[in-house]
Amino acid sequence: MTAGRLTRAEPPLILALDVGTSSARALLFDRRGRALRGIQARVPYAPRTTPDGGSELDPQRLFAAVCRVLDGCLRRAGARATEIRGVATSMFWHSLIGMDASGKPLTPCYTWADLRSDGAARELRQKLDESAVHARTGCPLHPTFFPARLRWLATQHPETFTRTQAWGGFWEYLALRLFGSRTCSLSMASASGLLDQAGCAWDAEVLAISMIDERRLSPLADLDSPLRELRTAFARRWPPLARVPWFPAVGDGACANIGSGCVSPERLALTLGTSGAMRIVTEAEPGTVPWGLWRYRVDRRRSVVGGALSEGGNVVAWCRETLNLPGPRAAERAIARLAADGHGLTVLPFFAGERSPGWSGKARAAILGLSLSHRPAHIMRAAMEAVAYRFALLYDLLGGLAAQRHEIVASGGALAGSPAWCQILSDVLGRSITLSPQAEASSRGAALLGLEALGVIPNLRALPGGRGRTFTPHPRRHAEYGEARKRQYSLYDQICRIAPLLTY
Repeated sequence: MTAGRLTRAEPPLILALDVGTSSARALLFDRRGRALRGIQARVPYAPRTTPDGGSELDPQRLFAAVCRVLDGCLRRAGARATEIRGVATSMFWHSLIGMDASGKPLTPCYTWADLRSDGAARELRQKLDESAVHARTGCPLHPTFFPARLRWLATQHPETFTRTQAWGGFWEYLALRLFGSRTCSLSMASASGLLDQAGCAWDAEVLAISMIDERRLSPLADLDSPLRELRTAFARRWPPLARVPWFPAVGDGACANIGSGCVSPERLALTLGTSGAMRIVTEAEPGTVPWGLWRYRVDRRRSVVGGALSEGGNVVAWCRETLNLPGPRAAERAIARLAADGHGLTVLPFFAGERSPGWSGKARAAILGLSLSHRPAHIMRAAMEAVAYRFALLYDLLGGLAAQRHEIVASGGALAGSPAWCQILSDVLGRSITLSPQAEASSRGAALLGLEALGVIPNLRALPGGRGRTFTPHPRRHAEYGEARKRQYSLYDQICRIAPLLTY
């Protein structure tokens, strides 16, 4: 579905709030899942990073950004804002905030990229059966997830840890500010590492080892339990949103699948934005997933299984800034002219550490093979190919869980302006890749879930995501990339030394 003009929008309308790690957005969608052209607002920001591996956002500034995008979206909607029947939210997974009894934040908002709890994660692996924890919670013991982060906070910031009366993600802080109460959706809880996936309840053993109990967490809720009745100040600020249902936030990765039409194992979603991910949505009962992957939830009925990379558009951004590359169009032309693996470089693209599939907290970026003949474009192409090799590892694991006849649908801002990267991915995977025409897949996914919860659409399949340009692999380049993958995996084994996780 393409964006529709405001005059052609079919009511009821739904407002999609999309809060990511690099920007907040608010858009309007109609009952057919079409974004209303021009009726949106965006506020960019960036996490504060620290030399010791920290990655933090200021909760109050993030809240202010959300308020600004809601202001802007409603202002642009004008009189049609009265047709809004609900607010649906896509939220970045793995955020953690400690709050006092009044809801005041006592900590920054830690993001998925904060690696300071790696030592705590290693300690947990000595105390727990990680395979059993992974089977129950869908999450490994890694700094991304709450168990390691909570133990790190208890050790490094004991006074703050003791004072904290409530732990939760940014959605819970947002809900507390807007409604005076907080709940944690099953989707957000499932990516914390604290949730028993099968029982949809907090996991007692993991809570105990994390040094907290249920009283310091939020009540669990699903999409059938929206919040209503904004607090007075916000009801006056946004009258069209004052009494409509605000559905609990759903993780941005799950929303991206749904927004691009990947709502079953027949369509596998590849997302490449600031970071990367590959996922399928399934209604199968939670079970053990291959090591290297995770299982989170869309809602009580549906799970999302996949792998997430710490690397993606952030690698290209680093290259552009550090290597003083020309503008995006000129850089794209330079990259496209180079031959597949023609530079001979081997890159480990772990500028933000590693998540799937090796979950190595000590993995860091490396570039091997540099000579005086190499130019910035060579390094950037090598980095883009390196990210594609990490996607190939995910596909090796996830392909067996997809339907036998499946397609790969790609979305994300990093791919939208780079046909060269799309072709690299297709050649590396050896599979055709079809771009989603949805410019805002995660926002649209949240809107579709809200429309389904409102009963406006019967199910998510009623509004497919559509298809854009398809990239087809070239057999010779696929073979050349196969040899380059072996070089990368060999270097990975030498540096990170967890060879059993990799196959080649």
